[in-house]
Amino acid sequence: MLIDPRLGDADDDVASTKSRSLVAIGGRLLAEISLPKLVLAWIMLIGLPAILLGLAPLVILGWATTISGQVATALAGFWSLLIVAGLVTLAWIGGKPVLRAAEQSFWSLNALAVQPVYALFREGLRHIIGKLAPDLRPRRHEHLYAIAAIGGGILVSTLSFLFVTLAWPASRWVGEAGDILAPHQLIIPAFANAVVIVGCYVMGAALVWALADGALGRPADLMAFADTPSEARTWRVAHLSDPHAVGERYGFRIESGRIGPQGNERIRRVFDRLDAIHAEHPLDLVLITGDMTDAGRSAEWAEFMDAVADHPELAKRLLILPGNHDVNVVDRANPARLELPMSPGKRLRQLRTLSAIDALHGEKVFCFNSETGRLGPTLTERLAPYRSDIAAFADTGGIRHSLRLAQIWDDAFPMIVPPKTDDGIGVVLLNSNAEAHFSFTNALGIISALQAKDLMAAMERYPRAGWIVALHHHLVEYPTPAKAFSERIGTALINGSWFVRQLRPFAGRLVLFHGHRHTEWIGECGGIRIVSASSPVMNPAQNGRVSFLIHTLAVGGGELGLAAPERVEVRLPDERGREEADLPPPADQAVSPAIGSMDPEHRR
Repeated sequence: MLIDPRLGDADDDVASTKSRSLVAIGGRLLAEISLPKLVLAWIMLIGLPAILLGLAPLVILGWATTISGQVATALAGFWSLLIVAGLVTLAWIGGKPVLRAAEQSFWSLNALAVQPVYALFREGLRHIIGKLAPDLRPRRHEHLYAIAAIGGGILVSTLSFLFVTLAWPASRWVGEAGDILAPHQLIIPAFANAVVIVGCYVMGAALVWALADGALGRPADLMAFADTPSEARTWRVAHLSDPHAVGERYGFRIESGRIGPQGNERIRRVFDRLDAIHAEHPLDLVLITGDMTDAGRSAEWAEFMDAVADHPELAKRLLILPGNHDVNVVDRANPARLELPMSPGKRLRQLRTLSAIDALHGEKVFCFNSETGRLGPTLTERLAPYRSDIAAFADTGGIRHSLRLAQIWDDAFPMIVPPKTDDGIGVVLLNSNAEAHFSFTNALGIISALQAKDLMAAMERYPRAGWIVALHHHLVEYPTPAKAFSERIGTALINGSWFVRQLRPFAGRLVLFHGHRHTEWIGECGGIRIVSASSPVMNPAQNGRVSFLIHTLAVGGGELGLAAPERVEVRLPDERGREEADLPPPADQAVSPAIGSMDPEHRR
């Protein structure tokens, strides 16, 4: 054949960051984006909130200036109290949905206005420092790391001050009676007011963010693992991440394109290898920290579930959690595709993910009841009243059903597997995906304050137990040098340093597991031990092999010990379909054993 369809072609590399530069992908995005959708989304997400924010001082101060003297003071105080009481009542009646909406708006502001620019400056300074002085002593690197964080905050604050200065002449803060007759004249002052208000916030937030990052300290490789006494009860945890199942036999992944593997044979090989290990030395848990699918499509979930079904013993021990590719990719073939905020597509991907989680371990994980501070129903019980609505929504995809099911996703997390004994190990599964309606911005992550609060409450109920805290996104950028600057920014948790601080009181009793970056790293930050899993599917195979780690954990004296991990290597077929076992190894490199202890070089 002139073009072998089994090998793919240029269409398979459209959104691949391994095959195309971000500039090329961005150019295609600008050429193909739907302008009507973009305008409508901008109005809903930015324009309308900005106008309301800018109008607020005009209305409030204008109203206040129409009342004179002591009456004005008295009524202003009365109405201020009335407004506060109204907001408290709204929050009380609305409960979690209102709090989630307020928090989402707050972190969306940070995600749009603070974090990207701050991260750009901070990581840019760190990247330059790493290139210019790669051999500095650790203590010196620690100081430069903090200086880069503070320098990034100062740069963002200065830039915000410039915007405030430019917008101030067009701003107006006191409304007049005549404005009612010509409301269109308030549009420009309202936008200017919004720029000033947001700019002033960013000036302060960037500095606070920078000081918090600088004080937290530089992430570092974990220098020592725990010794496990022979009589101690241990838990063996196989940690996988980012299998990115595709829905076609010859399908490629979004990120890797033709540079990556086709189909799902690697996933099946990994599960086969785990099955063999479990038969010889039983596993307690198989944890997959997100991105089970490449774009959250039904066919991809079907492929992943079929692969799991072929290994029933692993399925009994399997826990999964949502990744950004499972819920936030709008269109795998078109990075310019934009969803409107009310679009049911996002909700459908969320419910596909919940359906898979429910099928695999819905009766083992419990939702947390924030009102009682106790474990609530299992996920299966939580979803039971909505099954008919979910089925109808999956069939029709209507907006009406989507709105009725809006809170199911948020209320499901965190999912908790409680320890079986007071001194056992529990597992917390978090949703770390930020709200995204654009394929190009699908990778951002956030941990909500409500999730963090429930997580702390759950751990406090079992003060002698150890905990595995699992999420998809990484909390901090890795301390290892990056080949390209683009590797350092854009995908970590927006509020990662805040979340690290929330976990610090429990640092000795937990280990945090994540994926997302397809990078293997074991380290610590702020006293929190962090385990990052590489992808045995996405990462390129060397000598026809990929690998993953099995971790051993033990609880003793109120502490959770993390032992040195075991490395598991998996043989793969080569690109032409021949078995790796049939190919001779390179003359200058012997084949490593299938399982071996991980040396420090592997941790980098």
